[in-house]
Amino acid sequence: MPVPPDPAAPIEWASAARRADFENWLGPLLPRWGLQPASLAPASADASFRRYFRIQGAACSWIIMDAPPPLEDVRPFVDVAARLLAAGLHVPRVHACDAERGFLLLDDLGTESYLDAFARRPADAGALMGGALAALVRLQSQVDPRGLPPFDEALLVRELELFPDWCVGREFGIEWSALERAAWSAVCRALLDSALAQATVPVHRDWMPRNLMVGQPDPGVLDFQDAVVGPLTYDIACLLRDAFVSWEEPQEIDWAVRWWQAARAAGLPVGDDFGEVWRALEWMGLQRHLKVMGIFARLKHRDGKPRYVQDLPRFLNYATRVSLRYRPLKPLLALLEPLSGRRLAAGYTF
Repeated sequence: MPVPPDPAAPIEWASAARRADFENWLGPLLPRWGLQPASLAPASADASFRRYFRIQGAACSWIIMDAPPPLEDVRPFVDVAARLLAAGLHVPRVHACDAERGFLLLDDLGTESYLDAFARRPADAGALMGGALAALVRLQSQVDPRGLPPFDEALLVRELELFPDWCVGREFGIEWSALERAAWSAVCRALLDSALAQATVPVHRDWMPRNLMVGQPDPGVLDFQDAVVGPLTYDIACLLRDAFVSWEEPQEIDWAVRWWQAARAAGLPVGDDFGEVWRALEWMGLQRHLKVMGIFARLKHRDGKPRYVQDLPRFLNYATRVSLRYRPLKPLLALLEPLSGRRLAAGYTF
């Protein structure tokens, strides 16, 4: 699991020019909100190149996003934040924006994520997940989708190819044979067909406990800048089959049924057969898990962030469980087994 930044750690800048840009942007904002530059401290780190700082103001604390161009673009964040606010979701408002230099001043939604709350207060999981499910239905049914990028076949394919390129090839040093490549292609085609057959809705793309904050109203929602219009089951699969916390399958099904019932009541096109919805959710989750395993390996080998690969066993377990259950996905098992075997030999548990 990613380690939270130390709020006492000094803030380092990639260059003196970047630091000067920040100070020039922040200076005029200080008197308006009573910001205290001496209080500036790391708030959280991203798997991307974005960073977040917390700064104290006259009446409350604030969050500053540091998203250095051209590596990051704050404009999608600003756009999606406005859409979510208009739909009644609890997201940080943008109070100051410098898109050219990549700085935002945002509401502070607090310090306790759902992931933290699950660890500290397991008995609260049901109530918290109820809030997450209700907010998800609101996102899917009330957010304006016009102009959001499509989660189309080309994007789904690019995501799936992260797995052989970065996880299989770079992390494990395995080169597939022609037969193994053919098996992979067949599984990908099945996953793509399932995803593309689903109704489309606004999709957060990382609707998971780490991005949901305990607060009023509950939950606060973060990390939404990559929102798209895509498959109906994508975000519920993110929530139930998370990168950093796992649930027993009866609990997953219970929450999935609650989401399905609420989605039907909201007029979303989820259909009348929960069994079909559950199959689509599992297949969508597998597509995501294969992508995430590739991303975690890329974070290690390209971006110098090795800690994420410690969670590969959780995803190998998810992928194996789903592949065992459905005949069209079983060819994937032979591709997963060497990876799981090496993790077991290294002392990981599943």
